[in-house]
Amino acid sequence: MSRLEVQKTYKIYIGGAFPRTESGRFYPVTLKDGTVTNICLSSRKDARNAVVAARNAFEGWSSRAAFNRSQILYRIAEMLEGRKAQFVEELMAVGASKPNAIKEVEASIDRCVYFAGWCDKYTQLFGSINPVASSHFNFSVQEPTGVVTIVAPESPSLLGLVSAIMPVIAGGNTCVVLASENSPHVAVTFAEVLNSSDVPGGVINILTGKEDELVEHFSSHMDVNATIYCREKHLTKIKENASLNVKRVSDWSNKDWYTEGDDPYLLLETQEVKTTWHPIENIAGAKSGY
Repeated sequence: MSRLEVQKTYKIYIGGAFPRTESGRFYPVTLKDGTVTNICLSSRKDARNAVVAARNAFEGWSSRAAFNRSQILYRIAEMLEGRKAQFVEELMAVGASKPNAIKEVEASIDRCVYFAGWCDKYTQLFGSINPVASSHFNFSVQEPTGVVTIVAPESPSLLGLVSAIMPVIAGGNTCVVLASENSPHVAVTFAEVLNSSDVPGGVINILTGKEDELVEHFSSHMDVNATIYCREKHLTKIKENASLNVKRVSDWSNKDWYTEGDDPYLLLETQEVKTTWHPIENIAGAKSGY
Protein backbone atom coordinates (compact mmCIF):
# COMPACT_ATOMS: atom_id res chain seq x y z
CA MET A 1 0.00 0.00 0.00
CA SER A 2 1.20 3.53 -0.74
CA ARG A 3 1.52 5.96 2.11
CA LEU A 4 1.77 9.70 2.53
CA GLU A 5 5.21 10.88 3.56
CA VAL A 6 5.31 12.81 6.83
CA GLN A 7 6.37 16.31 5.87
CA LYS A 8 8.67 18.32 8.08
CA THR A 9 7.27 21.19 10.13
CA TYR A 10 9.65 24.16 10.09
CA LYS A 11 9.57 26.04 13.39
CA ILE A 12 11.72 28.67 15.02
CA TYR A 13 14.25 27.95 17.79
CA ILE A 14 14.16 29.96 21.01
CA GLY A 15 15.62 29.05 24.39
CA GLY A 16 16.33 25.45 23.40
CA ALA A 17 12.74 24.82 22.27
CA PHE A 18 10.90 24.82 18.94
CA PRO A 19 7.84 27.06 19.28
CA ARG A 20 5.71 28.26 16.40
CA THR A 21 5.76 32.00 15.91
CA GLU A 22 3.48 33.66 18.45
CA SER A 23 1.56 35.43 15.68
CA GLY A 24 0.69 32.21 13.90
CA ARG A 25 1.84 33.72 10.60
CA PHE A 26 3.80 31.96 7.88
CA TYR A 27 5.15 32.61 4.40
CA PRO A 28 5.54 30.12 1.54
CA VAL A 29 8.88 29.06 0.09
CA THR A 30 8.85 26.87 -3.01
CA LEU A 31 11.44 24.11 -3.35
CA LYS A 32 13.16 23.08 -6.55
CA ASP A 33 10.68 20.25 -7.18
CA GLY A 34 7.69 22.57 -6.81
CA THR A 35 6.87 21.62 -3.22
CA VAL A 36 5.59 24.60 -1.24
CA THR A 37 6.85 24.78 2.36
CA ASN A 38 5.33 27.02 5.02
CA ILE A 39 7.98 28.88 7.00
CA CYS A 40 7.31 30.69 10.29
CA LEU A 41 7.02 34.45 9.81
CA SER A 42 8.57 35.66 13.04
CA SER A 43 7.30 38.79 14.72
CA ARG A 44 8.62 41.47 17.05
CA LYS A 45 7.40 39.41 20.00
CA ASP A 46 9.43 36.41 18.80
CA ALA A 47 12.51 38.63 18.54
CA ARG A 48 11.94 39.94 22.07
CA ASN A 49 11.47 36.42 23.43
CA ALA A 50 14.69 35.34 21.74
CA VAL A 51 16.64 38.26 23.25
CA VAL A 52 15.31 37.38 26.71
CA ALA A 53 16.42 33.77 26.22
CA ALA A 54 19.85 34.91 25.03
CA ARG A 55 20.28 37.27 27.98
CA ASN A 56 19.30 34.58 30.48
CA ALA A 57 21.82 32.19 28.94
CA PHE A 58 24.67 34.71 28.76
CA GLU A 59 25.99 34.48 32.31
CA GLY A 60 26.24 30.71 32.28
CA TRP A 61 27.77 30.53 28.80
CA SER A 62 30.31 33.33 29.24
CA SER A 63 31.48 31.93 32.57
CA ARG A 64 32.15 28.43 31.21
CA ALA A 65 35.73 27.33 30.86
CA ALA A 66 37.04 28.18 27.40
CA PHE A 67 38.05 24.55 26.90
CA ASN A 68 34.49 23.45 27.62
CA ARG A 69 33.13 25.86 25.01
CA SER A 70 35.67 24.34 22.63
CA GLN A 71 34.34 20.86 23.34
CA ILE A 72 30.77 22.00 22.68
CA LEU A 73 31.64 23.61 19.33
CA TYR A 74 33.46 20.45 18.34
CA ARG A 75 30.36 18.46 19.28
CA ILE A 76 28.34 20.61 16.87
CA ALA A 77 30.81 19.63 14.14
CA GLU A 78 30.40 15.97 15.06
CA MET A 79 26.62 16.22 14.82
CA LEU A 80 26.83 18.01 11.47
CA GLU A 81 29.14 15.31 10.15
CA GLY A 82 26.70 12.61 11.22
CA ARG A 83 23.83 14.33 9.38
CA LYS A 84 25.86 15.38 6.35
CA ALA A 85 23.66 13.53 3.85
CA GLN A 86 20.51 15.24 5.19
CA PHE A 87 22.01 18.71 4.82
CA VAL A 88 23.21 17.93 1.32
CA GLU A 89 19.69 16.88 0.36
CA GLU A 90 18.16 20.01 1.85
CA LEU A 91 20.57 22.28 -0.01
CA MET A 92 19.87 20.42 -3.23
CA ALA A 93 16.12 20.84 -2.59
CA VAL A 94 16.50 24.64 -2.73
CA GLY A 95 18.53 24.57 -5.94
CA ALA A 96 22.15 23.70 -5.18
CA SER A 97 23.96 21.14 -7.30
CA LYS A 98 25.19 18.05 -5.47
CA PRO A 99 28.91 18.99 -5.68
CA ASN A 100 28.19 22.50 -4.40
CA ALA A 101 25.94 21.18 -1.64
CA ILE A 102 28.65 18.76 -0.48
CA LYS A 103 31.22 21.55 -0.60
CA GLU A 104 29.05 23.85 1.51
CA VAL A 105 28.23 21.24 4.15
CA GLU A 106 31.87 20.17 4.49
CA ALA A 107 32.99 23.80 4.75
CA SER A 108 30.39 24.35 7.49
CA ILE A 109 31.65 21.36 9.46
CA ASP A 110 35.24 22.56 9.11
CA ARG A 111 34.23 26.06 10.22
CA CYS A 112 32.86 24.66 13.49
CA VAL A 113 36.10 22.76 14.08
CA TYR A 114 38.15 25.87 13.28
CA PHE A 115 36.48 28.05 15.91
CA ALA A 116 36.37 25.18 18.40
CA GLY A 117 40.15 25.34 18.25
CA TRP A 118 40.21 29.08 18.94
CA CYS A 119 37.97 29.07 22.05
CA ASP A 120 40.84 28.63 24.50
CA LYS A 121 43.52 30.41 22.44
CA TYR A 122 42.22 33.78 21.26
CA THR A 123 42.74 35.49 24.64
CA GLN A 124 46.43 34.61 24.44
CA LEU A 125 46.68 36.07 20.95
CA PHE A 126 44.71 39.26 21.53
CA GLY A 127 45.39 39.85 25.24
CA SER A 128 48.49 41.69 26.42
CA ILE A 129 50.67 42.68 29.36
CA ASN A 130 51.14 46.43 29.04
CA PRO A 131 54.24 48.41 30.06
CA VAL A 132 53.51 50.94 32.82
CA ALA A 133 55.64 53.43 34.73
CA SER A 134 54.49 52.39 38.21
CA SER A 135 54.98 49.29 40.33
CA HIS A 136 52.04 47.40 38.83
CA PHE A 137 51.15 44.62 36.46
CA ASN A 138 48.79 45.90 33.76
CA PHE A 139 46.77 43.29 31.84
CA SER A 140 44.37 43.73 28.93
CA VAL A 141 42.08 40.79 28.15
CA GLN A 142 39.15 40.16 25.83
CA GLU A 143 35.68 39.63 27.31
CA PRO A 144 32.37 38.88 25.56
CA THR A 145 30.15 41.86 24.88
CA GLY A 146 26.82 40.11 25.64
CA VAL A 147 23.80 39.47 23.41
CA VAL A 148 24.48 39.71 19.68
CA THR A 149 21.87 39.85 16.93
CA ILE A 150 22.89 38.43 13.56
CA VAL A 151 21.21 38.92 10.20
CA ALA A 152 22.72 35.91 8.43
CA PRO A 153 23.59 35.89 4.71
CA GLU A 154 21.01 34.92 2.15
CA SER A 155 23.59 32.72 0.47
CA PRO A 156 25.31 30.41 1.20
CA SER A 157 22.43 29.67 3.56
CA LEU A 158 24.17 27.06 5.72
CA LEU A 159 27.83 28.12 5.55
CA GLY A 160 26.92 31.79 5.99
CA LEU A 161 24.78 30.98 9.02
CA VAL A 162 27.46 28.82 10.66
CA SER A 163 30.27 31.26 9.84
CA ALA A 164 28.40 34.16 11.47
CA ILE A 165 27.44 32.21 14.60
CA MET A 166 30.67 30.39 15.45
CA PRO A 167 32.98 33.36 16.24
CA VAL A 168 30.22 34.94 18.32
CA ILE A 169 29.61 31.97 20.61
CA ALA A 170 33.27 30.90 20.65
CA GLY A 171 33.98 34.20 22.40
CA GLY A 172 31.34 33.59 25.10
CA ASN A 173 28.49 35.65 23.64
CA THR A 174 24.92 34.52 23.05
CA CYS A 175 23.01 35.34 19.89
CA VAL A 176 19.71 35.77 18.08
CA VAL A 177 19.94 34.95 14.38
CA LEU A 178 17.70 35.74 11.42
CA ALA A 179 18.11 32.91 8.91
CA SER A 180 18.13 33.24 5.13
CA GLU A 181 14.73 34.50 3.99
CA ASN A 182 14.64 32.54 0.73
CA SER A 183 16.40 29.35 1.92
CA PRO A 184 15.64 29.01 5.64
CA HIS A 185 15.23 25.24 5.69
CA VAL A 186 18.80 24.32 6.59
CA ALA A 187 18.76 26.86 9.43
CA VAL A 188 15.86 25.04 11.08
CA THR A 189 17.63 21.70 10.60
CA PHE A 190 20.80 23.24 12.04
CA ALA A 191 18.74 24.22 15.08
CA GLU A 192 17.89 20.53 15.48
CA VAL A 193 21.62 19.80 15.51
CA LEU A 194 22.12 22.42 18.22
CA ASN A 195 19.25 21.02 20.26
CA SER A 196 20.74 17.52 20.23
CA SER A 197 24.27 18.71 20.96
CA ASP A 198 25.60 20.18 24.20
CA VAL A 199 24.79 23.83 23.50
CA PRO A 200 22.73 25.21 26.41
CA GLY A 201 19.28 26.50 25.52
CA GLY A 202 19.28 30.22 24.74
CA VAL A 203 22.90 30.47 23.61
CA ILE A 204 21.81 30.33 19.96
CA ASN A 205 18.30 31.37 18.94
CA ILE A 206 17.22 31.11 15.29
CA LEU A 207 14.30 32.96 13.75
CA THR A 208 12.89 32.78 10.24
CA GLY A 209 11.02 35.57 8.52
CA LYS A 210 11.27 38.81 6.59
CA GLU A 211 14.34 41.00 6.86
CA ASP A 212 12.30 44.14 6.15
CA GLU A 213 10.19 43.47 9.24
CA LEU A 214 12.71 42.12 11.73
CA VAL A 215 15.84 44.16 11.11
CA GLU A 216 14.28 47.12 12.95
CA HIS A 217 13.78 45.05 16.10
CA PHE A 218 17.17 43.36 15.86
CA SER A 219 18.98 46.69 15.82
CA SER A 220 16.84 48.81 18.17
CA HIS A 221 16.33 46.43 21.10
CA MET A 222 17.86 48.02 24.19
CA ASP A 223 19.14 44.75 25.66
CA VAL A 224 21.19 43.88 22.57
CA ASN A 225 24.89 44.73 22.78
CA ALA A 226 26.01 44.23 19.18
CA THR A 227 24.59 43.57 15.72
CA ILE A 228 26.22 41.69 12.85
CA TYR A 229 24.75 42.40 9.42
CA CYS A 230 25.58 40.07 6.54
CA ARG A 231 23.35 41.55 3.83
CA GLU A 232 23.23 44.91 2.04
CA LYS A 233 19.80 46.53 2.17
CA HIS A 234 19.46 47.94 5.69
CA LEU A 235 22.96 48.76 6.94
CA THR A 236 22.27 52.49 7.31
CA LYS A 237 19.09 51.86 9.31
CA ILE A 238 20.92 49.41 11.57
CA LYS A 239 23.65 51.94 12.32
CA GLU A 240 21.07 54.61 13.13
CA ASN A 241 19.17 52.30 15.50
CA ALA A 242 22.41 51.04 17.08
CA SER A 243 23.30 54.60 18.09
CA LEU A 244 20.35 54.60 20.51
CA ASN A 245 22.32 52.53 23.05
CA VAL A 246 25.74 52.54 21.38
CA LYS A 247 25.65 49.02 19.98
CA ARG A 248 28.62 47.82 18.03
CA VAL A 249 27.71 47.16 14.38
CA SER A 250 29.74 44.80 12.20
CA ASP A 251 29.28 44.86 8.44
CA TRP A 252 29.95 41.37 7.05
CA SER A 253 27.98 41.88 3.85
CA ASN A 254 30.79 41.43 1.34
CA LYS A 255 32.58 38.40 2.74
CA ASP A 256 33.32 35.29 0.72
CA TRP A 257 32.54 32.74 3.41
CA TYR A 258 34.51 30.00 1.68
CA THR A 259 37.76 31.97 1.82
CA GLU A 260 37.28 34.60 4.56
CA GLY A 261 35.52 32.63 7.29
CA ASP A 262 38.62 31.08 8.84
CA ASP A 263 39.68 34.28 10.58
CA PRO A 264 40.29 34.61 14.33
CA TYR A 265 39.89 38.37 14.04
CA LEU A 266 36.15 37.81 13.56
CA LEU A 267 36.12 36.97 17.26
CA LEU A 268 37.19 40.52 18.09
CA GLU A 269 34.04 41.96 16.52
CA THR A 270 32.03 40.97 19.60
CA GLN A 271 34.65 41.34 22.32
CA GLU A 272 35.36 44.15 24.77
CA VAL A 273 38.78 44.92 26.22
CA LYS A 274 39.07 44.83 30.00
CA THR A 275 42.24 46.27 31.56
CA THR A 276 43.28 45.38 35.09
CA TRP A 277 45.94 47.00 37.30
CA HIS A 278 47.56 44.84 39.98
CA PRO A 279 50.23 46.09 42.43
CA ILE A 280 53.51 44.22 42.60
CA GLU A 281 54.23 43.28 46.21
CA ASN A 282 56.40 40.69 47.93
CA ILE A 283 55.12 38.22 50.50
CA ALA A 284 55.72 40.64 53.37
CA GLY A 285 53.55 43.23 51.73
CA ALA A 286 56.34 45.62 50.76
CA LYS A 287 56.75 46.70 47.16
CA SER A 288 59.35 44.70 45.29
CA GLY A 289 62.21 46.26 43.45
CA TYR A 290 61.19 45.14 39.96
